[in-house]
Amino acid sequence: MSLLELELEREMNPVDMIEQVASVNDWDFERSGDDEINVTVSGLWADYSVSFSWMEDFEALHLACAFDLKVPERRSAETVKLLSLVNEQLLIGHF
Repeated sequence: MSLLELELEREMNPVDMIEQVASVNDWDFERSGDDEINVTVSGLWADYSVSFSWMEDFEALHLACAFDLKVPERRSAETVKLLSLVNEQLLIGHF
């Protein structure tokens, strides 16, 4: 059998693993399907809403994170500068 013919089956859906991590950390989560989960995590400056979608055909996990960042006024300028520096380094995606 050549490597091109080899087809591996996953023991676990990656979204199931994310559900386990959310459960262990007591994060709120909602499964909207077998291949989708939404997780809510509270942080110091923001609450994060993270959505994961497993795309079996591509063997890819899509991640989207939405947050309402509450930056103290005195840290606003340096936060904007930091986000600009991060965006310059990203190949895909942005803040």
